[in-house]
Amino acid sequence: MGAGELHGRKPEEDTIAELLTAARGGASSALVLRGEAGIGKTALLDHAAATAGDLRVVRGTGVEFEAELPFSGLQLLLRPALGSLGALPGPQRAALEAAFGLGPATGSEPMLVGLAALSLLAEHAGETGLLCLVDDAQWLDRASRDALLFAARRLHAEGIVMIFAARDGEGSFPAPGLPELRLSGLAPEAAAALLDRHPLAPAVRFRLLAEAGGNPLALLELPIALAAEGGSAFAPGALPLTGRLQLAFHGQVSRMPAACQSLLLVAAADETGELAVILRAAAELGATVEDLSPAERAGLVVRGDADGTVIRFRHPLIRAAVHQRAPLGERLAAHRALAAALGSPEHADRRAWHLAAAATGADEEAAAALERTAARARERGGHEAAAAAYERAARLSADPSAKARREALAAEAALEAGDMDRARAFGDRATGPDRPPAVRARMAQVRALADFWQGAYPAAHRLLLDGAGLVRDTDPGQAATLLVQAVHTAWYLGEQQLAGTLDRLAALPLDDADPLAPVGPYLVHLDPLGRLDRGRAGGPPPLAGTLAAIRRRGEVPGQVLMILCGAALVLGQDSDAYELATALAAEQRDRGGAGRLPTVLFFVAEGEVFTGRHRDALATAAEALRLARDTGQQQWVSQFSSVLAYLAAAEGDEAACRSHAEAGLAGATAGAVSPGAPWAHWSLGLLDLGLGRAEAALARFERLTREPMRHHICATRSTPDLVESAVRVGAPERAAEPLARFERWAETVRQPWADALVLRCRALLADDDRAESLYTAALERHDQDGRALEYARTALLHGEWLRRAKRKAEARGSLSDALEVFDRLGMRPWAARARAELTATGAQAAEQAEGAASALTPQELQIARLAARGLSNRDIAAQLFLSHRTVGYHLYKAYPKLGIVSRGELKDLDL
Repeated sequence: MGAGELHGRKPEEDTIAELLTAARGGASSALVLRGEAGIGKTALLDHAAATAGDLRVVRGTGVEFEAELPFSGLQLLLRPALGSLGALPGPQRAALEAAFGLGPATGSEPMLVGLAALSLLAEHAGETGLLCLVDDAQWLDRASRDALLFAARRLHAEGIVMIFAARDGEGSFPAPGLPELRLSGLAPEAAAALLDRHPLAPAVRFRLLAEAGGNPLALLELPIALAAEGGSAFAPGALPLTGRLQLAFHGQVSRMPAACQSLLLVAAADETGELAVILRAAAELGATVEDLSPAERAGLVVRGDADGTVIRFRHPLIRAAVHQRAPLGERLAAHRALAAALGSPEHADRRAWHLAAAATGADEEAAAALERTAARARERGGHEAAAAAYERAARLSADPSAKARREALAAEAALEAGDMDRARAFGDRATGPDRPPAVRARMAQVRALADFWQGAYPAAHRLLLDGAGLVRDTDPGQAATLLVQAVHTAWYLGEQQLAGTLDRLAALPLDDADPLAPVGPYLVHLDPLGRLDRGRAGGPPPLAGTLAAIRRRGEVPGQVLMILCGAALVLGQDSDAYELATALAAEQRDRGGAGRLPTVLFFVAEGEVFTGRHRDALATAAEALRLARDTGQQQWVSQFSSVLAYLAAAEGDEAACRSHAEAGLAGATAGAVSPGAPWAHWSLGLLDLGLGRAEAALARFERLTREPMRHHICATRSTPDLVESAVRVGAPERAAEPLARFERWAETVRQPWADALVLRCRALLADDDRAESLYTAALERHDQDGRALEYARTALLHGEWLRRAKRKAEARGSLSDALEVFDRLGMRPWAARARAELTATGAQAAEQAEGAASALTPQELQIARLAARGLSNRDIAAQLFLSHRTVGYHLYKAYPKLGIVSRGELKDLDL
């Protein structure tokens, strides 16, 4: 049905009209239509296309077929836009060309393809806008689905509308975060109007209205089937509605000539609808192009493109009816014919899957072809497709060793795809006692990482320890990789687990030439049980020296470098950790590693928080949280929510702090806290302390001093806050044990700023005769420029102490220094406290006007900073995984807030 011919869909038509109108004004949006087969999703897509007006239209569809070819759905959708490929940044263009087989494999990150798809759609939209329609999205290959969803979630100001139609109950199209519109059956009046296109006896009409349930396809097709069968087909309720529709379509197919049915079966088994391929395969079965005519006249197939080189079934249920109800022998023959027709190298992947579909038992030719297909898919970033191909290859393998190797490869590819359940299932298959220890250790790591990313920390930890034990003596390097990962899992379990893991790592018989050899001696300083005198006097080595030692020996996995980032922060080496984290972040941005970037940005944000660069930390955490949500990484959603809670606490924004902290505390599992719990508790404690609720603050901080969080970085760094809270409630004894631990930590890490915090804590607890010298010594050791916030916190306490000692004139200097920092950082409760103290000394403390940059959103600030460095909109877009039009939109919004009118003025601002 065309525009204006839909029955009973006025609300849905209005929703689509609003989206199209907004796109013409430059706004972008996405919508998922959901409903059962035949409910009218495709008709609504047709209506959207017919009413698009001056918007360009691209359209694609998912195809149900057993072989998953990576990015096949995306390529079919974007084919009309490929003329704009040349406008994309080089890495994006190369990634998209590799994904589509138009260029060499680049080994790029899968999400770079999603960014490239967004950029290509934005280019193709031009100045008029674009409507992107995807039918049967539940059958998109995983690589295409992930790329399109990534693009849809990053839409903003491109003038693009993306509408996905997905069927209930078949396939899967999870699209969290995108708005959805669920289609139900037509209202009785609209259903009757649609059915009345057919002259029916009253009893039959009543029966069909009842059985169709308002399903438009059923109302149109079942009367035809009933007429063909003399009105006796389909006993009421004998089959679900979809099954009855398939039978109706199969009835139409079964009335076609035999040669036509053979040709239709080949078309149903093929995934592209390419007429040339279908005809070559059909010739193997004795059919010719003339045999297609009856199906065309009956409306079973239609032309799929303007030049007639592609055919498609009028409805996906016709394809399903043809393929599923054909005898097994005929289906096998169709797949063999297609394999024969796809003999050229560019069709190797499709040929491999048809060989597999035609196999009836072990088949090494098909298995080897699938393994090669899997390797190509992996190189192109199609990890889900690679996992499916490796798994099918394993099932077709006759040789046990080949079967085990392919099962292991399937598990690793599934893990890379983020499909934890399949990764665990494949890993279980490849972990039998007959498998070599090295393979079992690899699978232990796969299963452990799957458990870890789903929050099952105890199970993950045990798997890593067991896997390391399997190869401890035969391959210490592999064992070290497993144990370094186990340090991460142990971090969420408690001190005993962490200490035990570090002991195992230290005891490994690693060759000194192994790149991991310097890692153990560095990580062992994380030992939370105070055993740092075991030949490790002098404190931990600098991170820079450890990295240099690693690089002289070779390369280590990126995960090891990320763990070293976290370890360096625990060991107080904030500058080294921040330098490594920012370098890794730049590397991931260049590679398009949107999926891995949140992990690295967490360490960047921690470094910014610890050095009091709150505005920088807000921009980092806000970007990372969006990326974590867009890529489905719940661990980092939890972590960054809690970091944002801390920043809101510092500003005194109670509502925002509690909202973010609640998100950070969600997701706790048996035996482990949520990933964001330590930051969340620190945040809530800081909020209470800043607002003068010292008892509530102390209770929060004390939670961090107990297992399983006592060794966490937040527990350590929040100790000065705990001491201040304990003193304010008149219970200094409650700070004794935490302060003793903090003093041992500071003595170990040997950082002047840590010594300054110890002195501040001692000053708070000291009598008046000693407090002044302790405050003075603390202020001397603080890094007033690099860690202004901690200096300000000490200056505030010193100024309060001086005022209480009635030394008001001396107090003003410290209080003024503190107030300047608190005002600059937007820490309203702390600024109010300093301002009140200054007023009490008789000084006038003026309210400081906020800078222009404070009015910017975190994303506007981030974009403005990059623009000030001279980056173009396209360069900024590539860095931040946005479209260049969205970058331009944010700059347009930022200029008035900054009081400027051009890009050139940005470089003169303090951003």
